[in-house]
Amino acid sequence: MGKTMKIVLISVAIVLILVFGFYLYITGTYNTLVSLNEEVKAAWSQVENQLQRRMDLIPNYVETVKGYAKHEREVFIEVTEARAKVGGSVTPSQKIEANNELASALSRLLLVVERYPDLKANQNFIRLQDELAGTENRIAVERMRYNEAVLKYDKRIKKFPTRILASIFGFTEAPYFEAPEEAKKPPKVQF
Repeated sequence: MGKTMKIVLISVAIVLILVFGFYLYITGTYNTLVSLNEEVKAAWSQVENQLQRRMDLIPNYVETVKGYAKHEREVFIEVTEARAKVGGSVTPSQKIEANNELASALSRLLLVVERYPDLKANQNFIRLQDELAGTENRIAVERMRYNEAVLKYDKRIKKFPTRILASIFGFTEAPYFEAPEEAKKPPKVQF
């Protein structure tokens, strides 16, 4: 075997090693992105489970309050409309926005509740309120887990050179589940 043949074989071997290394990098990066994307989807699924639990509790809660506060019709309509908007949402961004509106409407409903001491003493209402409070806590935990998964995923797809592969394979940023603007304002306490 001549010197030229050795150089060609070494060159071919180096090219094959580089191509194989590049292939391993691309498949490894793609598989990592798929795994992170699935973690985001799984975390979102848990958020949706808790949001659905809240959606299931709201009608009973509203009906119980309605029995005591018949003239508070506007608040009931807001809660019902916000709940319907959540049910009609499709994408995570739409669901996040709709749930923020529902949370805002529920906070106004809670203000109505404060005006009726007999209602606050009703055992059925107390049980529903406890279930709703527990659900709100679960939602907060699942939102946190979802946002952590989104952070991990979004950081990965924004880093170079993964950013190039992410755009080639169609991986896009996931939305955070952020608190509505009303929640960022301090509550007004009046005596």
